[in-house]
Amino acid sequence: MRQLRQSLPTGTFVLGCLVILGLIPIVIRYLNGLGAISNLSDGRPWGFWISFDLYCGVALAAGGFTLAGVVYIFGREKYHSVARPAILTAFLGYLLVILALLVDLGQPWYIWHAMIYWNIHSPLFEVAICVMTYTLVLALEFSPAVFERLSELNLPVIRRFNWHIPLRIIRAIQIPLVIAGIVLSTLHQSSLGSMLLMMPHTLHPLWYTPVLPLLFLLSAISVGPAMVIFESTLSTRAFGHELAIDVLSGLGRAIPYILGLYLLLKLVDLLVAGELGLIFTAYPINLLWWTEVIIGVVTPIILLSRPAIRQSRRGVFWSSVLVIFGLVLNRFNVSMLALGMRPGFTYFPHWMEVAISVALVADALLVIWLSYRFLHIAEHGEAVAE
Repeated sequence: MRQLRQSLPTGTFVLGCLVILGLIPIVIRYLNGLGAISNLSDGRPWGFWISFDLYCGVALAAGGFTLAGVVYIFGREKYHSVARPAILTAFLGYLLVILALLVDLGQPWYIWHAMIYWNIHSPLFEVAICVMTYTLVLALEFSPAVFERLSELNLPVIRRFNWHIPLRIIRAIQIPLVIAGIVLSTLHQSSLGSMLLMMPHTLHPLWYTPVLPLLFLLSAISVGPAMVIFESTLSTRAFGHELAIDVLSGLGRAIPYILGLYLLLKLVDLLVAGELGLIFTAYPINLLWWTEVIIGVVTPIILLSRPAIRQSRRGVFWSSVLVIFGLVLNRFNVSMLALGMRPGFTYFPHWMEVAISVALVADALLVIWLSYRFLHIAEHGEAVAE
């Protein structure tokens, strides 16, 4: 054990321990059912997993389709250096969503039924098909990094295959893949909001609105650049590759416009519905609304509208953290905190629910570490001076 700890970075060793600890509740879940590891019930069928793993996980993976669209559709080569890391993070994010659902679903062995039993009137059906299809698209978009590495290996078994052939095929269909990814992401990012439209008497009026699908899409688009800034800054510290400040500044410049449109739509919708006064009177639930809007929307708009903040690595990083926080709080609000519960029931996440989600995140971080170490991920910048 001591030799293992010496051969691995401390952070990697800790992540490995979290993954192992998270496997224990998963085993218990499959042996004894959901009730053995969760506090879910008939009064609260949605819990921590749906809020964090599904609603947050899908939205936080939006950097994949936003950056791919910016680079390959709009031709902004300036951001090409962050496209592959964004696609990697998105790919892992969607894999984690699928793995989390395999734990959360009562009968996970039927998860494939959505592919053959079509309910075209169900938003959940659209989400299921789009998530599965987009995960495949992300795998194909990321595959060049794997093929490039395989073509460089000097092992006889691997060199039997001409890896340049699949590499040329993927590059030839790259634009159709990116277009498919944008269409699929637009559909299911908004449809996650459509699922909540079936709960008009369950979701609090501060969040329930017919334009919820559009709000979901706009918030996901806004958090895409923020996640890329967040990931790039952390990879700089972990792997020593520094992203040019003009790239970070350019990503940060787009965020206030998207968040501004999101905030305007949110306020106008409340005004038209005659429920704007609830932001002052619906105590204490209105505190969640104000926290979400002030910290996660208004403050980043103000900060990222200032050139001095955008030209500061620390400033643009912490501004992106606020955007991410606002998105996470919004998804928890609409799927848990502001969602009604049957009378007589209470819910607080079981520690094993949290442990499984932490293990999945740790697993993704380990894969990112391995990818940066063995694949051509960080194409940007120069190594940071020691």
